[in-house]
Amino acid sequence: MAGVLYRKYSDYLKEKYGETVYRIGVDGGFSCPNRGEDRTRPGCAFCDVYGVRAAYIGETVKSLEQQIRASVAPLKKRYNAHKYILYFQAYSSTWGSVSRLRKTYDEGLALGNFVELVVSTRPDCVDEDIAVLLGSYVRDDFDVWVELGLQSAHDRSLERINRGHDKACFEKAYKLLKAAGVKVAVHMIFGLPGEDRKEILESTDYLASLRPDGVKFHNLHIPTGSPLYQEYTAGELSFPDSRRHVGYVADALERMPPETIIMRMTTDTPRMRHKVPGAFLNKSSVYNLVRDELQKRGSRQGIYFS
Repeated sequence: MAGVLYRKYSDYLKEKYGETVYRIGVDGGFSCPNRGEDRTRPGCAFCDVYGVRAAYIGETVKSLEQQIRASVAPLKKRYNAHKYILYFQAYSSTWGSVSRLRKTYDEGLALGNFVELVVSTRPDCVDEDIAVLLGSYVRDDFDVWVELGLQSAHDRSLERINRGHDKACFEKAYKLLKAAGVKVAVHMIFGLPGEDRKEILESTDYLASLRPDGVKFHNLHIPTGSPLYQEYTAGELSFPDSRRHVGYVADALERMPPETIIMRMTTDTPRMRHKVPGAFLNKSSVYNLVRDELQKRGSRQGIYFS
């Protein structure tokens, strides 16, 4: 469409459903290979003890029913909402047996008028059986998404941040999910230790070649409970500032396929859960600056995609 700078996630949802649809983020009780079953081991270098759990869930994990009811009630009251997306957000929500996963997903989906299922996970927590399970929920009127963390296409960077998988593992998981009819949104982090614009664009071009359904771009931030925080306090790390991150995002948008949905451009972890970088601009400011940067360039999403 003329005048559209990038494909916004909110626009996509309104076009698809004809109204605003609300995500309900939940903690399904899963952990991840890095942290172990009890979530006590160190995770990825940028991850805190909450495993990206939504702030509104709180520090104590409640039952799925408690989490969903507590989220739906205020949305109904304030916005008259009645369509929702069930989002298994915390930790790696495919780390478990197929029977456990099916039981947990079924329990959550039965608790609301959900029009989509979204599951966030790691590449090394996806095999053929799990991909088939997720694909079994797909219907003509019901999409299933997996948010799959790549972070970087450089194996040395993945090792540096203790991801526990390489690019080949990511690509295998990506192809299994796509073959099962699941939509995939890929996470990337800009500003990882040892990476500059060159490495960021190499990762972006690799991701663009896969034509993902969606992407989430994050700036590197460091929760106070993460391994990277210790390196920062020792003076061993530096960060791209807000303006440089805006430039990276604009560069990445120009290289993404025009049909890829842009689901995020910056991290919005609550300030009380991280202190670094403390002076980073808020979400709306970053989005406005990215828009301004694209307009200044006379550019748009996909202009350099081939």
